[in-house]
Amino acid sequence: MSAKHIACFFLVSSTILLGGVTLRAAPGASQPRGLKKALQDFHDFYSKGLAETGIVGSSIVLIHDNRLIDTLNYGLADKEKAIRANDHTIYHWASITKTMTGIAIMQLRDRGLLRLEDPVTKYVPELREVHNPFGDMDEITIKQLMTHSAGFRSATWPWKDKPWQPFEPLHWQQLAAMFPYTEIEFKPGSQWSYSNLGIVFLGRIIELLTADDYEVYIDKNILKPLEMYESYFDSTPYHLLRNRAQSYFLKGSDLTPAPFDANTGITVSNGGLNAPISDFAKYLNFLMGDPKKQDIYDIILKRISLEEMFQPVLPTAPESQPAPVEEVGTEYQGLIFFIEQHFGMRFIAHSGNQNAFISSFYYQQDSRTSYAVAYNTLATPKDSENSDSKGSTGTLDREIRSYLFKRIFPLFAPKNK
Repeated sequence: MSAKHIACFFLVSSTILLGGVTLRAAPGASQPRGLKKALQDFHDFYSKGLAETGIVGSSIVLIHDNRLIDTLNYGLADKEKAIRANDHTIYHWASITKTMTGIAIMQLRDRGLLRLEDPVTKYVPELREVHNPFGDMDEITIKQLMTHSAGFRSATWPWKDKPWQPFEPLHWQQLAAMFPYTEIEFKPGSQWSYSNLGIVFLGRIIELLTADDYEVYIDKNILKPLEMYESYFDSTPYHLLRNRAQSYFLKGSDLTPAPFDANTGITVSNGGLNAPISDFAKYLNFLMGDPKKQDIYDIILKRISLEEMFQPVLPTAPESQPAPVEEVGTEYQGLIFFIEQHFGMRFIAHSGNQNAFISSFYYQQDSRTSYAVAYNTLATPKDSENSDSKGSTGTLDREIRSYLFKRIFPLFAPKNK
């Protein structure tokens, strides 16, 4: 990129195609010293890493103080149709959906419809059929579901082993029928263990208390107020199909399309969100807060309640585990959100991984800086089943995160404002 192009990129609204990467930035106030060069270097790092890993398509957005700093779109949303990724390419955000489920629960709490200390069985009495060797099922609380400490297994439906079986259970009755064959795996409240199943029960509570389907409730109370008009759950509306990304499994050099537009069924509250990076930027701004829009944001959820969700409740790793690598400090579970330490900075975060879509977001509170990234390819080396092994999407995602945290985020530290 020439010096002339760099100047245009930062001083006027622009869209530039560089090595398969679409770059987009907003005009505005002066940038921190060194940011132009740092972002140019990151563009090279990002596109090179994606190409070497074999990622078909990806999008990333960087925001500081509610202002767009950078948006990059790499590669193809759909390889077979040769459709390029762009700001409106719709990715599946998988488990990041959980954060909206948690916000909905806090909405109901603030409206006096439930308490976090309430037993889950008060709203989902069928759970009394679950075998609990550690006590009474009535002792398990909503808060324990929100902190992954209730003792439920990780998977919602661990018995799927045939391609003809549904992607996830489609009806509540199918899940409830297995409760007599379900067991609490540890004393509730005694430790952390990530549970997709537990979040599904939160979705059920939302539906029972509001008489809305989960998707309808979230659309009315989060997506629409945030003007996330291209975001939705599960099956893509016909008018947005042209923007829907195809996802891919990449094993070595073998690229296989994943099921298109997979239906998360009854597990929608656990991982059904689909959205373009342009819409997700609006969600990031809500999480960060914005004085200019706080009246609207407070209608969704008061800032004090959102900040409550960002407070650490319990560590996600037992003390007996080895000391973390240099990059990562102690990680805690908040109310749905994760609180992580990286390079001495505290972040609010969550990630997603489903049907070959990978995603994550990080919000650094002190500098009011955040980013979100999505990939439409789950890459693993040919000789490895480990999604976090060298040459995998998971490894690349961590490398991108580290690069941003070491070279970009410090430029926005409060001392540099």
